[in-house]
Amino acid sequence: MAANNAGRPQRALWIVALSALVGFGAVYVIGGRFDNKSTEISGASAQDASAPAVGASGDASFKLGEMAAFVTKKSPEALPDITFEDAAGKEVHLSSLKGKTILLNLWATWCGPCREEMPALDNLQKELGGDKFEVVALSLDRGGYEASRKFLDELKAHNVKLYADPTAKQGMALKLIGMPTTILINKDGMEVGRLAGSAKWDSPDAKKLIQSAIE
Repeated sequence: MAANNAGRPQRALWIVALSALVGFGAVYVIGGRFDNKSTEISGASAQDASAPAVGASGDASFKLGEMAAFVTKKSPEALPDITFEDAAGKEVHLSSLKGKTILLNLWATWCGPCREEMPALDNLQKELGGDKFEVVALSLDRGGYEASRKFLDELKAHNVKLYADPTAKQGMALKLIGMPTTILINKDGMEVGRLAGSAKWDSPDAKKLIQSAIE
């Protein structure tokens, strides 16, 4: 009996250590590098990911091509009305963007794949941006708006609309599992679908997906 009691403190320490490692892993998956090939999706996300990647109008052609990783909701879903900061530090609600189709890209300056895809997002905004559509780049970088603006200026990405959330809490509210993640939102503020990882957003397949959502 004494031997068993002596072993209990040691087992308790192992349990605490294991719990700490699990917690660290969860933060790393959300905050570290992410791409489509190395991520496992479980639960409801896995069920959604098995569905064909189709356009907002039900066009199954998006199953192949550059948008093969885009996961479409069976029907548009409501999103939390997250808040973020504009250039003046003013709080902006996601709901204030209703009325036009939005491609919401969540990124950070330290994210390699984010850097790779940003020029394509900027080109997409330059070509399709207007009264009906806008690319919104929401930075989750701790450096805030100024650091993110400098980063985009270095990339010559002057067309995308920049907002910032230095707390990164809004990424958690949107259930991100990594960055970059890009969410397609219809004019009613509902999520059409999302793509986790970098993509060629100025490709013909991407433009076809966007046009389908706009229509």
